[in-house]
Amino acid sequence: MAGTFNRRCIVTGGAGFIGSALVRHLVRDTEATVLVIDKLTYAGNMDSLEEVSGSPRYSFLQADICDQVAMDRAFADFKPQTIFHLAAETHVDRSIDRPGEFIRANVVGTATLLHSALAYWRALPGNAPQPPAADHQPPATRFNFRFQHISTDEVYGSLGEDGFFTEKTPYAPHSPYSASKAAADHLVRAWHYTYGLPILVTNSSNNYGPYQFPEKLIPLAILNALDGKELPVYGTGMNVRDWLHVDDHVEALRLVNEKGVPGETYNIGGRNERTNLEVVQTIYRILDKLRPRPDGTSYASLITFVSDRPGHDMRYAVDPSKLTGELGWKPKHSFEAGIRATVQWYLDNAWRWRSGLPR
Repeated sequence: MAGTFNRRCIVTGGAGFIGSALVRHLVRDTEATVLVIDKLTYAGNMDSLEEVSGSPRYSFLQADICDQVAMDRAFADFKPQTIFHLAAETHVDRSIDRPGEFIRANVVGTATLLHSALAYWRALPGNAPQPPAADHQPPATRFNFRFQHISTDEVYGSLGEDGFFTEKTPYAPHSPYSASKAAADHLVRAWHYTYGLPILVTNSSNNYGPYQFPEKLIPLAILNALDGKELPVYGTGMNVRDWLHVDDHVEALRLVNEKGVPGETYNIGGRNERTNLEVVQTIYRILDKLRPRPDGTSYASLITFVSDRPGHDMRYAVDPSKLTGELGWKPKHSFEAGIRATVQWYLDNAWRWRSGLPR
């Protein structure tokens, strides 16, 4: 049964990992009408939207968020009440090799989208709720419009052995990727404080789940194992990340959009700290049970340690207390159950992802 969230939503980056999970959630579990805007770079995958492709509440626009004319037209034609802005370059290793692409997509793209959103918002009718339209979706007004920017915990830098990132943690990005996301966060807040644009910002911990592009640790570990390929692990594998199932993340995004206070930031974390080595070893223990190797050896023998990457942050851990206390969000997936289901999904769908493996 569809929920009562019945807004007209633009989702940028909606063919990506988190974006497509959000689109599937909105179309399947709510009454929202969704326009996906995606450039369809290497990480965009239309297969991830197949589940909702036949819905009359879903449409797709292939466009670059840096294209001001295309963004202006999309706002004017679709008339959104909500922007979920997820379009971004996200892979830290790629940002080290090609930082200019990250600055363009994450900084210039966000600025372009904000320019279109502000012009659109200023032209909306006044600051009072309006009656629902014939399709039962209330029309966009300056009162109900939201620009929601989805960001990362990496903007905060690196933690020591204890402590957590909160919404008040100072920014200290260490990679071109995290610096570009930090710049985008600052731009979004500036558009709120300077122009009054009603914005929301969320910063999440590391996501995992179905449809993730195989350059990231978890799908790469699974698919390398199935191909009998070594898995490179940086340094000693002791870097710690806080893992969040993507379906828990997107439910939090929708909740923030419904109940969050404009101008506020909300951290989204899974409270599932694991070292990178622990994550890979857990995956390989699961694979040993679900798909044993013909020679009986463990997949863990494929782990190989390589030189650490530049500026590799040691530990991330997110405190989601503001989100849980003020808005009532609770994650549904334990790491143990979520990672096992994720491994099983890749076993069932490995054929979808072979072409995406790094060469």
